[in-house]
Amino acid sequence: MTPETYTEQFKALIAQAQTTRPRFDLRWENRMAILREDTANTEFDRHYIYHLAWAVRLMRRLNPRRHVDFSSSLYFPAMASAWHEIEFCDIRPPELELPGLTLRKENLMQLSFADGSLPSVSCMHVLEHVGLGRYGDPLDYDGDLKGMRELARVTAPGGDLLVVVPVGAAAVIQFNAHRIYRFADVPEIFARDFDVVEQVLIPEKGPAGLVPSPTVDQLARERYGCGCYWLRKRL
Repeated sequence: MTPETYTEQFKALIAQAQTTRPRFDLRWENRMAILREDTANTEFDRHYIYHLAWAVRLMRRLNPRRHVDFSSSLYFPAMASAWHEIEFCDIRPPELELPGLTLRKENLMQLSFADGSLPSVSCMHVLEHVGLGRYGDPLDYDGDLKGMRELARVTAPGGDLLVVVPVGAAAVIQFNAHRIYRFADVPEIFARDFDVVEQVLIPEKGPAGLVPSPTVDQLARERYGCGCYWLRKRL
């Protein structure tokens, strides 16, 4: 919808309102123009729709009694708390109240949890930001590695860890938005303590949403895809 069309449609709606029972205060000064959303298909953020869909499906399979999430999209703990006891940890705790959900302030680079105390853990689309100052955290080039070490430390032997990060053919920092990793980076960083149970690519473009175990050729085409990893800590 263009600005010109917007004005025409407002006038048409006024005319309709005059032929029916008035139920709303419809005035030009109350307008809130949201243009150019009359697309053929509903647009969405591929990273966030698909990685959350992947995660909640895994949660259904794993069915943990208690799950601790570190700073993932709030949609995840909010929805997952309908079925699981979720503890959501963030350097900026939200004012969010729901049954089954508890909140806790934590710094991912220095967690207060005991070693090996958490059997079910997630940290999704978060590590790429740590140490880049975007959310008020101190600058730290290796902040993501420190966060990964902390996640490895607190996950219980035999426990599950869900990690999601942006991935591409090249490892890049787009300061101060995020890091982009190579698809193999996450398994390599966690290789000392964890086995990969599942790894999935969310391509930046195309009809495919979740691509299990992508090929080298598929990964070479990515600039800003998304990697989803289900890791299990060895006993």
